[in-house]
Amino acid sequence: MTLFSSVVGRWILPVFAIILTAQFWVAPVYATSLYEVPDLPSDTRVIDLAEILSRLSESKFNETLNALAEKTGQEVRFVTIRRLDYDETIDTFTEKLFKQWFPTPEAQANQTLLIVDKLTNNSAIYTGENVKSVMSDAIATSIAQETLQVPLREGERYNQGFLDAGDRLVAVLSGELDPGPPIVKDTVQVEGTFATPEETQESNATVWVIGLLIAATVIPMVTYFWYVK
Repeated sequence: MTLFSSVVGRWILPVFAIILTAQFWVAPVYATSLYEVPDLPSDTRVIDLAEILSRLSESKFNETLNALAEKTGQEVRFVTIRRLDYDETIDTFTEKLFKQWFPTPEAQANQTLLIVDKLTNNSAIYTGENVKSVMSDAIATSIAQETLQVPLREGERYNQGFLDAGDRLVAVLSGELDPGPPIVKDTVQVEGTFATPEETQESNATVWVIGLLIAATVIPMVTYFWYVK
């Protein structure tokens, strides 16, 4: 038995160590780094690295955002990533990619970048200086954290989330009235589910409780006296 345990231990411990090491090394492979993001695309407004958007949605987003750029000069791009490196947040990643694509203040001026991390469903937005005169930081944050997030929280509806965010971005950047964030329905049940005193009186729950208490007391006594006799 000792020999068997020694042999098993000799094999199991190395295998267990290999499994743990593999888990630590495999996870970062799926993270999206800045170096994996393509150079600033000239023919598309959407880069779906996480592969969470349908082709139909991508085509529609490109058409809508291209029309916005032609009409207003405002450039909007959507990016999805698989997950972040351990030392990144969605905000830092968005800012770094924005500055990587648009390295000068002149290039950044009319740009808006909206990113979603598939693993956590976190999202962030970054805008240039000229954008801020048309769309305030508060509205931009609301688009990323409310308009986009509601469909994601309702079941990871990425296509709907970007569609809603795109519609609101187009409206605001076109100088129209901000439609505002979506209205979230309150699904919390506020009506009590406890029985009223009247319902409690009408029930026979009390009778059952008393009966069980009596049985729990009498039956052991009867059993004891019968056994002694």
